[in-house]
Amino acid sequence: MKVTEAHQRLQSIDASTATPPSTLLALAEGWRAMLEASTLISTLPLLNTLPKGDGHPVYVIPGFMADSQSTGMLRRWLERMGYDAMSWGLGRNLGPRGDLQQRMVESVAQIADHYAQPVSLIGQSLGGVFAREIAKTRPDHVRQVITLAAPFGQTASNGTSPAVMRLFELASGQNADDLRSAMGDLQSPPPVPSTSIFSKTDGIANWKTCIEQESDTTENIEVFGSHCGMGFNPAVYYIIADRLSQAPGEWRKFDHKGLSCMFLPHSRVAAKAA
Repeated sequence: MKVTEAHQRLQSIDASTATPPSTLLALAEGWRAMLEASTLISTLPLLNTLPKGDGHPVYVIPGFMADSQSTGMLRRWLERMGYDAMSWGLGRNLGPRGDLQQRMVESVAQIADHYAQPVSLIGQSLGGVFAREIAKTRPDHVRQVITLAAPFGQTASNGTSPAVMRLFELASGQNADDLRSAMGDLQSPPPVPSTSIFSKTDGIANWKTCIEQESDTTENIEVFGSHCGMGFNPAVYYIIADRLSQAPGEWRKFDHKGLSCMFLPHSRVAAKAA
């Protein structure tokens, strides 16, 4: 008898055991991301038939060492789907330097005030870590959070590619562990609906560090893909459209049914509570 997702055993994930992704996966990131981008182009006609948005604002935060150009394709598609998608407007993401986090909180507050409604946040990698912290600081301004390969569950420096970790420390000017301590409890979920999209073949961050704790307002959705290609992955776009289409106050966990059964794994995982 086929076991449905609802009856699958929930697997508890301990991020403290995470090790850096294999060198092979890391080296393959570039061409895998290009493959995902080429696949996106061919699937856009299908993705464009998904339910249209309600016009609410969506703030998109790029990953480490990236700027708003890296999220351009996703934002343009969100605009076509009926959302008001905005770039973060703060240049290249070099990590939590100076008053960057406060400036992001202020940006989201200004957007929420302008539209007179909460903002949905989408963050890729480090951008996802920032998105969750914004929601913790001002949950009244945030409708929901969607993270793409965001290693918010990393408890030490051993879950990320060593080369990327060294670059992060050079760019931020601080030790990664010290920065993590200064940012507070990154593992605790924000008090708003939160969706973490992850890949077990991530070549930059160990997928175990991208897993939310289990609650009524958190979920973890696995896709097939790379770390850098999350912003161009058709499955990610499908999930984002489904999540954003939910009316305020009516958030429900993602349901693996219909078309999603064909291209999404059905793993049920949750982070082990600290």
